[in-house]
Amino acid sequence: MKPYKVGYTTGVFDLFHVGHLNILRKAKEQCDYLIVGVSTDELVQEYKNKQPVISYKDRKEIVSGIKYVDEVVAQISRDKLAAWEVLNFDVMFVGDDWKGDELFNQVEKSLNRVEVDIVYFPYTKGVSSTFVKEKIQL
Repeated sequence: MKPYKVGYTTGVFDLFHVGHLNILRKAKEQCDYLIVGVSTDELVQEYKNKQPVISYKDRKEIVSGIKYVDEVVAQISRDKLAAWEVLNFDVMFVGDDWKGDELFNQVEKSLNRVEVDIVYFPYTKGVSSTFVKEKIQL
């Protein structure tokens, strides 16, 4: 029996790599139903001040095709409590590179008030979309 019913994780998932796959696999090991919020192009532009290489439509399609993923939704805001109000997940999965970040300190406080756990997974060392982009430019 898995410890959680409905899990939630989010990301841009640009230039999909093994780090993305690792978090989705680990998340699904912990919950019966996994919802993944894929950041829209507009949201990425707003908080990263750049456009993803792969369009939202295509990134959503890629993530939908991963066997660990039960549902994909558009992440139009970084407000995780607002997402919880719609999706009713009981756990959120996050890479541990966010642990201690001011944004996630606030996320933890707001989700704890509604009894949602946050599980941090070890960040996959040596791989990121930024690293992939840098390799392509060599």
